[in-house]
Amino acid sequence: MFRGSIVALITPMHEDGEVDDQSLRRLVDFHVEAGTTAIVAVGTTGESATLDEDEHCAVIRDVLEYAAGRIPVIAGTGANSTREAIILTRCAREAGAHAALLVTPYYNKPTQEGLYRHYCAVAEAVDLPQILYNVPGRTACDLLPETVARLAPIENIIGIKEATGDLSRLARLREAGGRDFVLYSGDDATACEFMLQGGDGVISVTANLAPRLMQDLCQAALEGDRERAEALNQRLLPLHRDLFVQSNPIPVKWGAMAMGLCGHGIRLPLTWLPEEHEACVRAAMEHAGVL
Repeated sequence: MFRGSIVALITPMHEDGEVDDQSLRRLVDFHVEAGTTAIVAVGTTGESATLDEDEHCAVIRDVLEYAAGRIPVIAGTGANSTREAIILTRCAREAGAHAALLVTPYYNKPTQEGLYRHYCAVAEAVDLPQILYNVPGRTACDLLPETVARLAPIENIIGIKEATGDLSRLARLREAGGRDFVLYSGDDATACEFMLQGGDGVISVTANLAPRLMQDLCQAALEGDRERAEALNQRLLPLHRDLFVQSNPIPVKWGAMAMGLCGHGIRLPLTWLPEEHEACVRAAMEHAGVL
């Protein structure tokens, strides 16, 4: 459906924590101009866990308005409550989102059967293309390839964002979903190899700061040009690493501020990047040529 570099967009905020609509518009334009494949609005990097339901839906609507059909928008609509996930996915559909990205329910640690029923319920309730999202390091549950194989035949479940960084899963997921089931990396550090081995793209944190480089990397990898893909990835490796020197999106929001893309705003319980970490993030940005 979408192949290449998909940005997991930050949600820019003022210092008081309120959403900064002007900067949000600027960020959408930035990605349109850079050739980013698509935008994920209000995913994990977009601080979905601290936006209330009304704000969540409002940011999805705003991103769609600012995109104005120039770039596809995938709405982050996952929740640890199946009912809430359905409500958010309905909001996304009504707003005109092209697809929804649904993280596995976090904190309550569902079984594989619970995960299967959760995704079935959302898919049945909302007629919108849906992408599974597995990131056990943040959710404390792991959507196994065997469960993906049960979900893949559902018509509007179209793919998965796999953020374990475990490349050995790629072949199992491809077998589970078939050729038409889209496989996205959710781990920037291994995304290049993920695509060279047959993945379809990456939903990227790094793309917030280096969108054109990430898109060029994805194009090379998807074309099977290992030499060019790896050369581009070398420029981005410090960003892939140092954008996680503290919990995402703390470092990437500092980086976006340093580029003049947004202001100094983040929501508790996340805090602003401490000064002692600024130098390494700045050096990574300079290595990539974005600062």
